[in-house]
Order: sequence, then structure tokens, then C-alpha cells
Amino acid sequence: MIAVIQRVSEASVKIDGNIKGEIGIGFLVLLGVTHTDTNEDAEWISKKIIGMRVFSDEDGKMNLDLSAINGDILLISQFTLHASTKKGNRPSFIEAARPEIAIPLYEKTIAQLEKDLGKSIQTGEFGADMKVSLVNDGPVTIILDSKNKI
Repeated sequence: MIAVIQRVSEASVKIDGNIKGEIGIGFLVLLGVTHTDTNEDAEWISKKIIGMRVFSDEDGKMNLDLSAINGDILLISQFTLHASTKKGNRPSFIEAARPEIAIPLYEKTIAQLEKDLGKSIQTGEFGADMKVSLVNDGPVTIILDSKNKI
């Protein structure tokens, strides 16, 4: 499971011109699921996201996590994070999980993030054509890969 975390001052997602989810300060998380991912990957990635200390404290140092700033999460499924670009110029998505694996793990990640954060999160819609807008604060962008835990 790959998560691209962007610290934002605001973010939103539209589907067919209608806002599906929006947040103020917090994280926009792009989530890619591969065919070897499990519930353990969702649990691990959630804990890492929630515990990520990249918000400024009173001294201006990146030392605070989402809970400390009462931040929110907008989670967007994005299979293209598992693109392979080794051959040619057209990416291969063979490592991206098929919907029958990816959807339950995406939903597990939503539930786990809500449990770990202690409140509801905003989401896109799995498989939809989405328009994502954000103001990347910093910019701060972190990449997590549950296959590289060590």
C-alpha cells in the first residue's frame, strides 16, 4: 500500500462537478493498493498517517500531528501510484489491485483512519473520475510504502 500524504491548508474533491469531500487544515492522502496488500497494511499505514508530526509547533518546528491541530483527512483512491514505468513510455498498472481486492482495503483504511483519528474523514469515490484541488502547505509531501516498514 502506498500513501502520498500532502499537508494542506485546504483540499476538496469533485465528482461530476459536485463537491464529494472537502477539508481545511490537514492531510490530503492519495492511496494506492496493490494485490499483495492486507488488512495489516491498512492498519500500519493509518497509524503512520495519524502519527505523522509535520505541523508546526509554537516554535515553528514540525512537531505536531493531526490530533494536536484538530486536522482532517481527505482520502482519495489512486491506483496509478502503482504504475510501472520500466519499459517504454506507457505505464503498466499490473501491480495495482483489482477492485475486488482494492475496494475492501480502501474501505478498511477509511475505517481505520476514522478509528485512529477519532472522527470521520472525507473521501473521494473509488473508481470515479475525480477532480482534486488542494493548497499544499509548505509544501510538505511524504510518501509511505507499507512494504518498506523497516
